[in-house]
Amino acid sequence: MIIVLKPHVSEEDVKKVVNLAKNFGFDVNLSRGAEKTIVGIIGENVYERRENFEALDCVEEIIAVLKPFKLVSREFHPDDTIIDIDGVKIGGKHFEFFAGPCAVESMEQMDEEASFLSSLGVKILRGGAFKPRTSPYSFQGLGLEGLKILRKVGDKYGMKVISEMMSVDDFDIFEEYVDIIQIGARNMQNFRLLEKLGNSSKPIFLKRGFMSTIEEWLLAAEYLFHHGNEKVILCERGIRTFEKYTRNTLDMSAVPLVKILSHLPIVVDLSHSTGRRDLIPSLAKAVVAVGANGAMIEVHPNPEKALSDGQQSLNFAEFEETYKNSMKILKALEVTA
Repeated sequence: MIIVLKPHVSEEDVKKVVNLAKNFGFDVNLSRGAEKTIVGIIGENVYERRENFEALDCVEEIIAVLKPFKLVSREFHPDDTIIDIDGVKIGGKHFEFFAGPCAVESMEQMDEEASFLSSLGVKILRGGAFKPRTSPYSFQGLGLEGLKILRKVGDKYGMKVISEMMSVDDFDIFEEYVDIIQIGARNMQNFRLLEKLGNSSKPIFLKRGFMSTIEEWLLAAEYLFHHGNEKVILCERGIRTFEKYTRNTLDMSAVPLVKILSHLPIVVDLSHSTGRRDLIPSLAKAVVAVGANGAMIEVHPNPEKALSDGQQSLNFAEFEETYKNSMKILKALEVTA
């Protein structure tokens, strides 16, 4: 249930509503917008107490929320959530590139990557240290050593770093070495992992499962909110269909739809969704135009020699052209990048 308070209510009135809800044993989510304050209330039989809240003078309107996801819904939080990582902003009218190799291979490789990307203005460096590979014979990543390399080059070039966490056992090292923790498509409904990361101090980059509906995806985000972490970035990375020409089918409609349903920022992974480097430059323009808050692109100095997913990685020249073309559209749309 959502309680919309009258404009310019006092702090005393806000506390009155919050305390009443807590006295009934309900969970409370407070959202302060530019014009109105909204109190979201969650709990069993919450609508039976509707009249108690309607009796308060400071209440303007009460709205029933029928969606299964509450805390991440647009109704609970009308304004866009903007996640600020030491000045790097994700959400609202902000756009960021998440760029780097599929996998961290060596210090030399990552230093070359970070030097190039930071020179263009990219602020977020991606790189897999623990790799979830379909085949047990594929490169599995450098593990902790990969995270240390990622952190070192990130600090050297003033970039934030993101990497995928696959196990709750790695919680402490990810808290220490990365700025954003990624949950991959295979783990979107790993509820034990979601619960653990609800206790994290880091923003969580939640990829959509390749067989998941948008509602299931938002409910996974709800797990993170419910367990205390409200710094969630959604990532559309394509879904599995019968099409064989691409690795997955990019659901571009998910971007505006998620923005209607939720206040969370949304990024599009162009490498995993297509699996083809030749499609990425064109689709990067579409990602910007459709209103996404960022694009994740795999970049490698020599994709033909990459230890992981070279076929979907751009080389430096290809990424630079893609980046500059996207920046032109962002400027025209008056989006901050």
